[in-house]
Amino acid sequence: MTVDEVLHEALQLGEEGRWEKMARLLDDALQEEPDDPYLLCWLGVAERELGNDGAAYDRFRRCVMQNPLDPHVLALAGAGLAAFDDPDAEMALRAAALSGPELPMARLQYGAYLAREGMVDEALEHLRAAVELAPEDPAMHAELGAALVLKDELEEGARSLETALEIAPDDAWTRVLLGLVWVELDETEAAAQELVRAARDREDDAEALIVAALAAAAVEWDDVAEELLALAEYPAEGADIQLLQESESALRAGPESALRFLRTTIGPSALRDRLATPL
Repeated sequence: MTVDEVLHEALQLGEEGRWEKMARLLDDALQEEPDDPYLLCWLGVAERELGNDGAAYDRFRRCVMQNPLDPHVLALAGAGLAAFDDPDAEMALRAAALSGPELPMARLQYGAYLAREGMVDEALEHLRAAVELAPEDPAMHAELGAALVLKDELEEGARSLETALEIAPDDAWTRVLLGLVWVELDETEAAAQELVRAARDREDDAEALIVAALAAAAVEWDDVAEELLALAEYPAEGADIQLLQESESALRAGPESALRFLRTTIGPSALRDRLATPL
């Protein structure tokens, strides 16, 4: 098969979620075309979906080293490098945005990178452009919301996150973010609603379960709080275990104590850490 034929089949496999077969197909094709940036980029995507982070990084790195011109490839590979704090990510993502200003993915990935690097004003230009280019894509609204929150424009950020969730209501990660923003805005019941809903979809996320339990306790949903705190024991490890113990003590002391611990201790740190993580 030609490279184009391989890519066509690989992308179909990716759309079906058949990542292992996609990876094998692309890996076999690379034996014949070891420096093809398209093969390297999409193999990186497949490896990332399979949880093979080291292999994904290697493929993205090799892709960028071929100096591809396609802005979509640059955006995907650059985002892959950014996940590993590779300094070459900025060059690839900037090139993607400059060469493909009408490509939503290019503007999105560069804007998200800039926001997490602290250049929020410049990031917002790209992210607002991405939203205009692809208003029906929830990722555009979610990243814009995250950048606005980073700029401390919490209410506007919450509105963008809500828009993302209207389009993609099953996005539990973004829902956790929205709930934590409501905590910052002292909208405790709204925070509890969002965090509890998100936690039920993220039962392997100890932190999400803990913040949801505290929010539930703060509005006196005691049975829900107890249930979520119990669920958090299973995925908790390392620092989460101490956090779980401290949260349990706060919860036992009553709703005011739970809310205080949520607002002054775990909520701000959870929000900060999640904003630093690609959506």
